[in-house]
Amino acid sequence: MRFLLIIGHDENFGPSQDLIEAIRGWNAAQRKAGILEDSNPLEPWQNARHVRTRGGKIVVQEGSFSTSREKVSAYALINCGSMEEAVEIASSHPMARVAVIEIRPVWTDLAGD
Repeated sequence: MRFLLIIGHDENFGPSQDLIEAIRGWNAAQRKAGILEDSNPLEPWQNARHVRTRGGKIVVQEGSFSTSREKVSAYALINCGSMEEAVEIASSHPMARVAVIEIRPVWTDLAGD
């Protein structure tokens, strides 16, 4: 099963060099175990745009579509056996200690080839 780990933090967060190295180590270990498919940090939410099409018109707005305090800051796509295993893997991610990680199953009925 594939799961997207959606990592978010508030605007006051700034990663330390130790945290960056811990994330690199986690990524390497999960890749070696055949679990991690892809992972990247995202540029700050202020650099985002969100798009809607309404009444045939394209509406583009600056910033995140989310109004929550935490903003999406990174993602990791993992492949494992169950939600319980995904929770265990996510809880071992260094960002789990300083931010929040949402675990979202990939909807296989709609997934591309």
